Amino acid sequence: MLILLNKPFGVLPQFTDNSAKPRPTLADYVSVKGVYPAGRLDMDSEGLMLLTDDGRLQARIADPKHKMEKTYLVQVEGDPDEAALDALRNGVALKDGPTLPARADRIDPPRLWQRDPPIRVRKSVPDHWLRLTIREGRNRQVRRMTAAVGLPTLRLVRWQVGGWTVDGLAPGEWRKVDPQPR
Repeated sequence: MLILLNKPFGVLPQFTDNSAKPRPTLADYVSVKGVYPAGRLDMDSEGLMLLTDDGRLQARIADPKHKMEKTYLVQVEGDPDEAALDALRNGVALKDGPTLPARADRIDPPRLWQRDPPIRVRKSVPDHWLRLTIREGRNRQVRRMTAAVGLPTLRLVRWQVGGWTVDGLAPGEWRKVDPQPR
C-alpha cells in the first residue's frame, strides 16, 4: 500500500510525539494502521509525504543509494541570478560535503494553498520562487543549499517524489495510489 499525504506546515513527520508539549503528528491526519513514512520532511516544510506498509518500497523511496528524484517549490528571500542557479546546478559545498548537481529553475509564483502561519515578508527584500530537483535527502538539504548561495528559504513545499505528486491534495488530505515504481 502507498499513501500520498499533503503534510501541512507545523506537523511532525511521524506518528507519535513524546514531547512535554504535544505537537500535531501524522496520526492527526492519517488513520491507516501499519504505514510508515518513506523519507523525511521537516516540521517546517510542507507537501508530499509518502507512507507505506511495504519495507522494500520504503527503502527504494527513502534510501539515497536509489537516488529517487525529489522536486521542491522553494520561496527564497532575494533575487536569484544565474550565478546562484548555476551554483545549485553544479552542486553546492556544504559542511557535510558537496551536494550532487541539482536541477534549478526560477519559476513564477505557483498556485498553492495558503500557509498557516504565513511566511514573514520584508518589504525591503524581494522574494522569488525556484523549482529545485535533487537526488539526495540530507538533513535540511534544500534549505542549506539555498542559504549557501545567498538565498534563505522562506517556504519549502515538496511537490514530487519520483512519479508521485501532491497535485490535487489540499493540506492534510491523503489518498491511496498504485505503489508500482514510476
